[in-house]
Amino acid sequence: MPSILSRAKDVLVDVPRHGKLAYCLLRDDRVPAAPKAVLLAALGVIVSPLDFPAWIPVLGELDVLALGILAVETFIEACPVEVRREHEAALKAKTSVWDRDVRDTVGIGRHGLTVLFHRIRSRVRHRDEYESISEVG
Repeated sequence: MPSILSRAKDVLVDVPRHGKLAYCLLRDDRVPAAPKAVLLAALGVIVSPLDFPAWIPVLGELDVLALGILAVETFIEACPVEVRREHEAALKAKTSVWDRDVRDTVGIGRHGLTVLFHRIRSRVRHRDEYESISEVG
């Protein structure tokens, strides 16, 4: 039987991988709506400002992180095996929906920062030009 620390390490290493896989599976139309609804409901409970009191069996005692991990792992297990394997292979090859969306988001962010940088630099140049013209005049 693995030690608690060993299991905790395994869970922490698996969290990012399972999160990416869950993201891909949520975006896939071949995955039934019921597992998607259960995962989204669990995530809704996690981000909800309402806190379950300790007297509610199970929910009151679960930590938010534990609930999130449980929800994601349960969702992944509820998805069709062939779809799950397809997404796992795509994640390994860095060709998944997750990788594409991250690449697109980073690209948009870089473009936005480049535009912002050029605008600021242009305004600084114009201000410097205006000040030098004012000093001459």
